[in-house]
Amino acid sequence: MSRPPHLCTCGKIVAHDSRCECQQISDRARKARFDSTRPSARARGYNREWDIARREYLSQRPYCRMCGKAANLVDHVIPHKGDKRLFWDRTNWQPLCKRCHDRHKQRIERNTQ
Repeated sequence: MSRPPHLCTCGKIVAHDSRCECQQISDRARKARFDSTRPSARARGYNREWDIARREYLSQRPYCRMCGKAANLVDHVIPHKGDKRLFWDRTNWQPLCKRCHDRHKQRIERNTQ
């Protein structure tokens, strides 16, 4: 059974499992504002040394902790937020696939802030 469409705040009728174009544009603008103030990945510590450690870690733990598929990212369980000690603490690392990292993990972090 399908659910009925909903009314967006802009006044357009949108299918229940879709987002209005105005919401998508707003999200892109919000993310661009955030990214413009964020340091580069290299400045945050994701350098050659990290690449080597990441590859080694994933070779020892090749499966996503959340879904069991092939992992291709090393995630910090507790966000390090610039703390180098926490950044390099391997007990704070977990293997994740991109899908779990981008969906589930980000949702968890948003809810705990």
